[in-house]
Amino acid sequence: MPEQTELHIKNMVCPRCVRVVREELEALGLPLVSVSLGKVLVNRAEEEIDLEQVAEILHQNGFELLVDRETQLVDAIKTALIHYLDEVESADPVPKMSTFLAGELNFSYEHLSKLFSRQEDVTIEKYFIHLKIERVKELLSYDELSLSEIAYKLKYSSVQHLSRQFKEITGLTVSEFKKHPYTHRHFLDRLT
Repeated sequence: MPEQTELHIKNMVCPRCVRVVREELEALGLPLVSVSLGKVLVNRAEEEIDLEQVAEILHQNGFELLVDRETQLVDAIKTALIHYLDEVESADPVPKMSTFLAGELNFSYEHLSKLFSRQEDVTIEKYFIHLKIERVKELLSYDELSLSEIAYKLKYSSVQHLSRQFKEITGLTVSEFKKHPYTHRHFLDRLT
């Protein structure tokens, strides 16, 4: 069995990101084993992988090749938080975020929290609130659910709590956002 190399890639946040990375790396002739959010597994041939070339093609598509272990772990935290948001929407009861992250990443939550705050200059909890608000914006822009249905879906304690948090993060009321929903959305890989 050939030796494999694991590449860690920043800013992969959706299935389209996985598809783009797969297509670009296949075009470079890399023998891919698997591509998932934030991670690519490559069969290593006799020659080494040209990481500069890989980094350049990824950069052209809005991604970044991660080489530093701490940066890789911070990116893994962000990916896990996207999965946790899915849990918030679908699980009942929802596991605690600290328990979920520690289980997903095999590190203590204290370690993950300190590392994330140091590298990102924001707490995991605050980052997750931003992530959650982006999901609220997405659901509002579809105009399929009422605000109370969105609050229930994302496990807010009340519509007032959601509205207050929305205003705090975006600077807009929900009504103001609904007037121009597509001008105020952010890419998940560019949240603060």
